[in-house]
Amino acid sequence: MTDQTQTALDDLPGDLLMWVLIISELLVFGAGLIVFLSVRITDPTGFAEAQNALNRTAAATNTIILLTSGFFAALALNLRQSRKRGGARVSLVCAALLGAAFLWIKGAEFASKAAQGIVWDTHPFFNFYFLLTGFHAAHVAAGVILLLLVAWRDHVGNIEDATAFWHMVDLIWVLLFPVVYLLQ
Repeated sequence: MTDQTQTALDDLPGDLLMWVLIISELLVFGAGLIVFLSVRITDPTGFAEAQNALNRTAAATNTIILLTSGFFAALALNLRQSRKRGGARVSLVCAALLGAAFLWIKGAEFASKAAQGIVWDTHPFFNFYFLLTGFHAAHVAAGVILLLLVAWRDHVGNIEDATAFWHMVDLIWVLLFPVVYLLQ
């Protein structure tokens, strides 16, 4: 007698452990954003003034870059499922290159802040800014490596895991961008 019962977990693409990682990372970033918003309430004027030192154009550009890279990651999975290995690999490399472009822009943004004498302890806003966006950048770097690894070892399951992780990175940025850069 076989069990015909199917759960929602059975429908998830990729490996369950990747989803455990994704959920735990979302919880960590969610907690960080909640604390950021809670501390912001204590000094809304100071946070708004500090926020005005950010480069919103660079952040908006990075948003477009990450969303486009997410498209290439999704395309890679679709191509690999259609047995188009070459196209899938090219799409994964494109997604990774866009991730590297994100990191380059973020690095330039951090360097600009340092050149202005703005560091993590300049104001509580910058403590959160560097912590949240720096931790996100570390995830982007890990995602770039992951995308390149699965471009090399392009099994469908590997691509499902990598693209799920990459979409988590996109989602986190879509939450960070308005809260850190735009919300006044």
